Formats: sequence, C-alpha cells, structure tokens
Amino acid sequence: MAEAGLERAHRMEVEYLKKCFGTLLAQGLAEVAKVRPSDPIEYLAHWLHHNKKIIEVQEEGRQEKIQLKEEYDNSLKETRMTEMLKQEEYQIQQEFEKCHQLLMSGAVSTKETMFMQESIKPLENEALKKDGLPGTSSVTPEMPQQIPSSDPPGQIPPEINY
Repeated sequence: MAEAGLERAHRMEVEYLKKCFGTLLAQGLAEVAKVRPSDPIEYLAHWLHHNKKIIEVQEEGRQEKIQLKEEYDNSLKETRMTEMLKQEEYQIQQEFEKCHQLLMSGAVSTKETMFMQESIKPLENEALKKDGLPGTSSVTPEMPQQIPSSDPPGQIPPEINY
C-alpha cells in the first residue's frame, strides 16, 4: 500500500516536471551527466534557470515578430484601401466633371433654344396678323371682337324683339 502511494506521488512529480520544464529537464540532466560537476543539483538549477530565460527571450522575440508582421499587414491593407479610395474619388470627380460639362452644354443649348423661341414668338404673331391661317379670321384670339353697329347708341336693333 505504501509503495502504491509512493509510486503515485512519484508520477505526480514527474508530470509536474514535464509540464513545467518539458524536454528542457531532460537536456539539463544530459548536460549534468556530461560535465559531472561537484554539485550536480546546483549546476542543474543554474542551467535550467539560464535556459528558461533564453527560451522566454526567444518567445518574446517570436511574439514581437508576429506583432510587427500583423502591424505591417494592417498598414499595407490600409495603404491599399486608401489608394482604392483615392482612385474611386478620382473616378467620381471625372464623372462629375463629365456630367457637369454635359449639363452646361445642355443648359447653353436650352438657353439658346429658349432665346430663339422668345425671339420667334413676335414674328409668328406678326405673321398671323398679316396673313392669318387658312380658314381663320384675321382677328387675334386674345382680343374679343365687337361688331360695329350702324344704329345710334341706346337704340334696340329692329331684328331683336322682346
């Protein structure tokens, strides 16, 4: 029974050491066996501490490298997006100028057309007064026409009987 408890404690210690140090402990023990220092426990402790710091520095460098790459990628992405937006803005500006020119030329032609129509109206009215259209009288439609009477004012014409 005592052996089973000791074996379980030993397995727990081994699991703890594997978890905390991994293959580093095996490498340290191999180094101790190779060097054969006078105090192997102290040598192993210093060796583990030193190598653990080296691994931490390497990990920090790796993390920094990853972060720098991400920042570079984001910067590159932002630059591309900015270039796309500038290109889009340029295209929109070109379209605007093109439409503006068309509108301005259309406005000029519209103004010219309106001016020509206004200058033609008096000529049309004058032509209508002179010649008249076939089948119409020479009277302009805007003015009501009164038939001149030969009777003196105030008298009732004989044709009208009340």
